[in-house]
Amino acid sequence: MRGSSPLIGTALTAGALAAVSLVFAPAAAAVTPGTAQASYDCGSWGGGTATLTATQNGTSATITINSAVTTPVAVARDTISSTLTLAKRGGGTVKFTGKKNPALAANSAVTMGPLSGTVAAGNSLDSYFAGTALSMTIFGFPVSCDALTSQTPGPFVFN
Repeated sequence: MRGSSPLIGTALTAGALAAVSLVFAPAAAAVTPGTAQASYDCGSWGGGTATLTATQNGTSATITINSAVTTPVAVARDTISSTLTLAKRGGGTVKFTGKKNPALAANSAVTMGPLSGTVAAGNSLDSYFAGTALSMTIFGFPVSCDALTSQTPGPFVFN
């Protein structure tokens, strides 16, 4: 039994260090709500309610958009250039950009993202009303969408 005492002390020390490291580990960044809806008018391309899904990792954030806009022809993967502009509470905007989309069949709803952007802790981002809120380029054709509603259940708040 005398020989096991240093092993027990080492195990207890290792356990205590592991517990302390968990206490001081940074919390995972989170955005709330994780999903919101807003309505957009995209002119002759249509419009309607889009679902926006946000994620955050530190100051990097992404938003995926499932829109009500449909494409009349099939679209290959990662060929739609998109920019989503959100209004920042207190002034200014944050843009989420990318050329990411799944392959889309003709007459299907356009899905974009994840679109990437940079956020700061405490940013509260909502629909942008002072111009084009969502722009896409599909087969070289520009599509501009104006926000018609604020996001529900509310703006994205980043931690």
